[in-house]
Amino acid sequence: MVKIAFNSALAQKALQGKEAGLASEKDPEAAVGDLSSSNQGATGKCVLTLLGLAFILTGAIVGAACLYRYYTPKRLYHGAMQFSEVSSGAAVERQPYYLPRVEEEVEISDNMATIKVPPPRFAQGDPAYILHDFQKKLTAYLDLTLRTCFVIPLNTSVVLPPQDLMDLFMQLMSGSFRSYLVQEDLVVTERVDDVTEMGFYIRRLCEGKDTYRMQRRSDLTGGGIHKRSVEECFTIRHFENTFVTETKICKA
Repeated sequence: MVKIAFNSALAQKALQGKEAGLASEKDPEAAVGDLSSSNQGATGKCVLTLLGLAFILTGAIVGAACLYRYYTPKRLYHGAMQFSEVSSGAAVERQPYYLPRVEEEVEISDNMATIKVPPPRFAQGDPAYILHDFQKKLTAYLDLTLRTCFVIPLNTSVVLPPQDLMDLFMQLMSGSFRSYLVQEDLVVTERVDDVTEMGFYIRRLCEGKDTYRMQRRSDLTGGGIHKRSVEECFTIRHFENTFVTETKICKA
């Protein structure tokens, strides 16, 4: 006599498989429902993936545009002016055979102009960066010797708008321009602890440096009468119009 034995675990799995097959044959709608739920889940994942890729691509495009706008090199224009002193409203040459010369480079865009003033060769004056933000209506002077920033409202009656400033430098690139000198007297009024409110360009120029606000001496109460002997002053000779400006900045 031969005895035949079955593994109970295998027999149970086979029985469960047969029952599942019979259930699906008896209820085809349940099988279709399971397949539909699976397809919906896959579709939802695809939609979320596409949305995520779209957001990433949009962010990359916007970031690239910002980097191109703010960090790509712009064209520099070089110009020079020879000037004579102004006395009694008329230009008078102190030396008949020699006129001082001011040179600078400017980077111009639609809303901003940055002027680089190198150290003068034969005259007084400090090297500086001068930034005119035409959108914020502010001008910032960065003294390269002191590594200090000074900010004042943009003088639109003197500083040429971007296109006119570009036209001026295009003329100056063909040779030196003969002009005259005018003076302005600026006084430091208060320290600036946060430069972020002054816009992107000035923040980029002045961040991490001592920064101060200024006023024109003539606009101060009392006509700007101060003890100049105790003031610390320096001078920047530059141009942003058809004449040279000697800007004197004093710290009390």
